[in-house]
Amino acid sequence: MTHSLPTPAPQRFDRLDALRGLAMVWMTVYHFCFDLNQYKWISQNFYRDPFWTWQRTCIVTLFLLCAGAGQAVALHQGQSWQRFGRRWVQIALCALLVTASSYVMFPKSYIYFGVLHGIAVMLVIVRLTAHWGAWLWLLGGMAIATKLIAAPAIFYWPGLQFLNEKAFNWIGFISHKPITEDYVPVLPWLGVMWWGAAAAQWLLAQRPALLTGPLPGGARLLAWMGGVSLIYYMVHQPVMLGLLELVARLK
Repeated sequence: MTHSLPTPAPQRFDRLDALRGLAMVWMTVYHFCFDLNQYKWISQNFYRDPFWTWQRTCIVTLFLLCAGAGQAVALHQGQSWQRFGRRWVQIALCALLVTASSYVMFPKSYIYFGVLHGIAVMLVIVRLTAHWGAWLWLLGGMAIATKLIAAPAIFYWPGLQFLNEKAFNWIGFISHKPITEDYVPVLPWLGVMWWGAAAAQWLLAQRPALLTGPLPGGARLLAWMGGVSLIYYMVHQPVMLGLLELVARLK
């Protein structure tokens, strides 16, 4: 009688996890300041002040670069569609939970297509197109360029105004941002994820040590955080809000 050996767990790329962990730390600081603002303990404009809006852009960019790179690594390791599907379902369910909880807190600006919603859609696209290789650089650039051409295109072709409606603005080809607490549409952000996948594919082929090399001891915590990023993302805000609410009640 023969027995099949268990399939070994895919190798974790600690450097990629650490980069994702760095994004988690940055996001945590950003959200903590946002929460302090909600409690009126600081006074900042997170919606218009470039100091905060650019930070948000950089944080989301880093997350999506890592997501694209992670998909390239998963395909390099032969990840099955079944394993991909299990992870995708987790992300999609968490996205729905974010929508529900944000509706309770911000009923007029709840999150209906935020970063997890965007990742869920874009991961499928990246998975299906990752084998296009170097073309991902060009496609990524074209996707990012839609940020510059969407508003003029809609202005000159009013028939495109429907893209600003909620039912279609998840695509991202819009002339004005919708009212929502988090908005990460497919365009232009798919371009960032494509670039993350393309960069990781190039590194795996040409400079694998940059991804697979060891980490200094001080970065181990970042790598751990990056390895549990979805769980961390879902719990960090409830924990911080709970602590701030406790402090507010004790004051």
